[in-house]
Parts: sequence; structure tokens; C-alpha cells
Amino acid sequence: MIKSLSVSSECSLPPSEDDVESVCSDELLGSQSRRWLADLVNQDLPPDSVDVHTVGRDGLFVDYHFPLGELEMHSGVTWKRPKELCPSPQFITNGATRLDVCQGKLNDCWLLSAIASLAVHRSLLSKVMPLEQSFQDGYNGSFTFRFWQYGQWEEVRIDDLLPTWNNKLIYLSSPDKQEFWSSLLEKAYAKLKGGYRALDMGFPHEAMVDMTGGVAEVLNIGSLSRDLPAFLRYLLSKGALINCANSQGSLEQRNALGIMFRHAYSLTAVEKVKTTHGTVDLVRILNPWGNTEWEGPWSDLKGPEWRTVSTEEQRRLERVCREDGEFWMSVSDFRQQFEVMEVCHLTDTLGEPGPGVLPWSYVMHHGNWVPSVTAGGSPQGGWYWQNPQFYLVLSEVDGGRADSHKTCSFVLALMQKHQRRRGIDLAMALHIYQAHPTRKYLSSEELRASPPVLCSPHYSSRREVVLRGSLKPGRYVIIPSTAEHNQQGAFLLRVLTEQGNAATPAHKPSPQDSSYITEPSFPHQAALPALKSTRQLFKKHCNKNGVCKPVHLHRLLTEAIQGGVLAGSEKNLALEHCKSLVVLMDTQGNAQLNWPEFQSMWDKIRRWTDIFLVFDKNKTQRLEYQEVAPALKAAGIMVDDLVMQLVGLRYTEPDLTISYPGFLYLLMKLESMIHKFQAYDMVGMGTVTVSYRQWLHMTMYN
Repeated sequence: MIKSLSVSSECSLPPSEDDVESVCSDELLGSQSRRWLADLVNQDLPPDSVDVHTVGRDGLFVDYHFPLGELEMHSGVTWKRPKELCPSPQFITNGATRLDVCQGKLNDCWLLSAIASLAVHRSLLSKVMPLEQSFQDGYNGSFTFRFWQYGQWEEVRIDDLLPTWNNKLIYLSSPDKQEFWSSLLEKAYAKLKGGYRALDMGFPHEAMVDMTGGVAEVLNIGSLSRDLPAFLRYLLSKGALINCANSQGSLEQRNALGIMFRHAYSLTAVEKVKTTHGTVDLVRILNPWGNTEWEGPWSDLKGPEWRTVSTEEQRRLERVCREDGEFWMSVSDFRQQFEVMEVCHLTDTLGEPGPGVLPWSYVMHHGNWVPSVTAGGSPQGGWYWQNPQFYLVLSEVDGGRADSHKTCSFVLALMQKHQRRRGIDLAMALHIYQAHPTRKYLSSEELRASPPVLCSPHYSSRREVVLRGSLKPGRYVIIPSTAEHNQQGAFLLRVLTEQGNAATPAHKPSPQDSSYITEPSFPHQAALPALKSTRQLFKKHCNKNGVCKPVHLHRLLTEAIQGGVLAGSEKNLALEHCKSLVVLMDTQGNAQLNWPEFQSMWDKIRRWTDIFLVFDKNKTQRLEYQEVAPALKAAGIMVDDLVMQLVGLRYTEPDLTISYPGFLYLLMKLESMIHKFQAYDMVGMGTVTVSYRQWLHMTMYN
């Protein structure tokens, strides 16, 4: 894991100016900050403003629920809008570039290196942040960003209040003091993750995935092909974003040639450069700090090698001879100075690729490990066959390579969904088996008899497990699994292939396509309509603006339940259930769901329906009281006896059973309240501090 300077949670008050480097806003902004925000908020709010966002007395937007943390604010730290920091702030000045990213006192070089890589690709950057935003026309104090989360783009809206010290930004900034896009992007990502302190450590490749929707893999540079320049050019030609680091020394200490240990850099170009002595392969590297550069051969200020390169050639390379964090170095020095390379492969989720970029073709599928249904554990256990199986057909071989007549290249990516919010990291792995000649799924006997043709080297608890490989044309079965049997979790499986080896979505398998994936049956398939039919139901019942309010959801769920094995359960579905389901799922605080928000809710409903049907052992369409705790555990929620007593008093029918709609409501309530607690418990101490207004909002709007 790449981490910047460590942050101590024991901060004296007030700090000296030297102490500002340890200031971390979401650690330090506690009740004082909340009181300051409360002063900005109108006390007499209109009836329809039951929103996590409010308008301050100056008429500008205030994101009252930006996660601030739980410690008191240092007296010298204040939150200011850009218009308070300079006379004419600009969102972007002369284009957003990789040089607009200078690290502040927050320890998030891993994020900044991803932002710098993103800035190289305008089409990617415009996907994350609408470039037309400004501090002039239509300015109301808010800015909007988008991040990719588990298969879809989520919108994050923030105010432009930024933490400052002595009237200067504490965290990420641009060298141009009037430019604020990078500072606001950092704040939006902090909100997505739960606050500024959540950015204290992380993986560059995870940030790149969140900002591109691509697939990331971690490579050991020492084990890469001897023709490293060709491999790097291949990655960049596919639109890959590349970060690199050296993890040999002490945290962010410099070696003799200026390279910092355990610090994330971005690799942004590979060029064959003409010199008076011939050609040499160089790579362009960016330190997101905006300074502290390589001091060896080809360095900006100490590299005599540049005297052998013509002015015209240097202009072609866009070489800048100053300490701005960006530098060139030879490929051989790159191999010696850096150990790990984190690569994010772009996919066509991003729309049209840039010139000269040929991204992967891919298929994406959402799945679940459901205890006693599809959570079979590792191959060493006796239940491995229960795991989901995906049928993959490779028929078109690679082109343009020496072995193109033999193999089909691909990348598999298995991502666990929403686990970190629960404080659980599942250990996962991928295995690929030769498929049966006439069937799409392998039996337990076949799995025991045949070893995998390719598999992950070990079970990993990282957010995403990636497996790169090449196999002969043929039929295969992919099995994603957790290390332990009966572990509950949701996952996203993506399969990337070279262009021309097309893949089709899971719900539309077609033998005519080069690659396709199908899934085994799940209990919910007998109870609920398929996702395609659900889309039609959403269109049928939502309002003319394409959003679903509680009354619309009530009609939708009633119709959805009537057609399956749980028919009759809709009689227990109350409008009050639907009100709670909507407000617990909507991200804008407006008591309505758009299609992406509804999709997220439907994914939960399908998973929880599987659990309900498994634990409804006597098929009464109700869970007995003693069945509820095991069902909650299967959903990943552990509760004690006191909570179970409260469940019995609050959520059961007179006969102490829970109906199917009541079970969905109970799980949504528990999961939502757990996530809210974890968002405020930034230090991870198991306690939170909330203001009076926040307490009322959390308890009243759910």
C-alpha cells in the first residue's frame, strides 16, 4: 500500500505553524467546525429542504454532511471559498493539465498520481468533472464530479469550501493560485470515500479505477519483459494509466538520486529520443508533489545528456527544464529505480477512445456469494461446486504477434463490492477450468477430477483481484470464490479481451459471439423478474422525469412480486416500507430514485431475496423469529441479543414472523445505519460525535 506521511491522531491545541503539516481536516474538524457550518445554515428552512445539502445565509450552497471527522478543529484552520482566497477564481485556467496537481499536507500522493494521469487524457477528465463548471455563470457555491463505483458512474456534489491555514490551501492546489479544479476534485473524492482522512493511505490503481471505470493490475517491474519499452508503449497504446513506486526504503525518504521511497509517481510517456550518439528510450515520470525530481542521467537540471538532443527534438518531447515534478529518465534507470507498476486498463465504458488508443473489449457481470446457495469457498473445501460459474468461449486468437495462431489473450478482474464500509475484506481468487464438451457448468465430480488451467497465485483481500492470461481457443469455465465457505458478499466480474474477440453481456448469451458469459440460476430468479424486465417496470411506473418516488416504488414492487414464487407477499408491502427504501437509497436527499440508484437497490433486493428464500425453510413466505439472526448473518450483518430483541419488537408481525417486504426493509435499515455510523467513525474507534442537527437528520430521514 502506498502511503504518504503518517498522521497522528494526538494533536495538541492550538498548533504552531510548524504543526500545520500534521493537520488533517477530517480528524480535526469536529464540533467547532459543525458549529461554524450551522451558523452558515438558514434556521428557517422551507418544507422541501429536508436535504443533506442546504443553502447558507449568503445564498451559496453548503454541503452540511460532508464528513468532517470527530476531533476538535485547530484554531488556525478555517474553511473558505475560492472567492475569499483570490479576487477572480477560475475552475480551470488554460486547460487542466498534469502540472496542475501539487500535493499539500494531506497524505494522498497515491490519489494525486492518479489525478495527474487522468489529466493527460481530456476525454477521461471530462467524464469525471464537467469542464464547463465555473465561478461565474450559474455559480451557486457547488460543483459536481462523477466517479465509477462497481459498474456505474455516481455523481458527487460538493460545496467549494476548502480548508485553509493563514489564507492558504492546506491540501491539493494548483501552481496557479487562481485555479481550483484539482482542489475541488480532491474534496469530491474525499466525500466519496468518507472524508479527507480516508485519503490518508491507499492504492493508486484503485483511485484510477474509480476515475475511469478501467481494470487495474499490479506488476513487478523486475519480472517484466526484457523489451520493457515495447511493453510500456503497448500499455499506453491501449490507453492505460500507469503509476510506479519504489518500496525499498523508509517512507518518503529520498535515495541518492532523488527518488522517494514508497511514494506514488505517474508514468505518462515513453519516447525513442534522437541524440548525437544514436537513439535512446526514455520514460516521462511525474511526481505529484510538483517538485523533488530525479537527479540522475537525463534529469531536468543536472542531466548533461540533454546537450546531445536537438532543440527541435526537445520541443517535440515538450521538455520543461525546471523543478515542476516532471522529469525524464532512461528505461534502464527506470527499471532500477522503481519496483512496482500499477496499470489501469481503460475500457469502452469511457466512450470514444483518444487517437491511437485501442482499448480492451469487455463484458461485465454483477454476482453474489450467498451462504448455503452460492458461497462455496475454496477448491480445498467440499462445497466449491456451489460457487457461481461463468461460461467463457474464446474463438478469435490474438493478432499481430508471433504466437497469434495459438492463443487468445484476456484479463479477468474480480471486484468485491461495498465490503470496506462493513469493515470486512474478503479474500478472493479466480480459477479457470476446461469446460465440458457439451455442458456449460462443471459438476462437483468434474471439478475434483480436473485441475484449473489457470488461477490466481493466492487468495487476496484487495478490493479487486486481476488475472492476466492467454489460452488456446476453446470453452472454459470461470469460477470466482472466497477463501472460506459461506462468506456473504457481492462481486463484479469483468472479462477483457483484445479488440476483435468480442464479448456479450451475461443476460444475452449468444453462441455466435467470440466470447460470452452465462451464470447459474439463483433462488431470486423464481421470485423476481429479470433485470431487463425490471427496466421496463421502472419505465412503466416512474414519473415523467424518469425518477421513482415511494408511491411509484410501491406499484413497481407489487407488480414485480406478483409474478413469482413469493406471490401474495405483496399484500404485506406497505407504502411506509417504500418510503424508507427510497430515502435509505437515494444519494441526493430528495426522496426519489433515478435509474442508477434503483439499480443499486434492485441488486440488494435480489441478493436479499436469495437469502430469504434459503432461510424460509418451511416455505411460508415468512421468516420465523429464530431464522432471522442466521439470515442477517448471511447478509453480512452480525447483531447481538439486544438488537434481536428490538427487531422482534419493532419489525415482526404479531406472530413474531417477518414477512418478505419486512425483511427487505429491515436489512435496508440496518445496512444504511451501519454505513452512516462508519462514515462518521473516521478514526475507527467505534464511537462517533454528531451535532444536534445531524442526529435529527439521521433519525428523522430514514
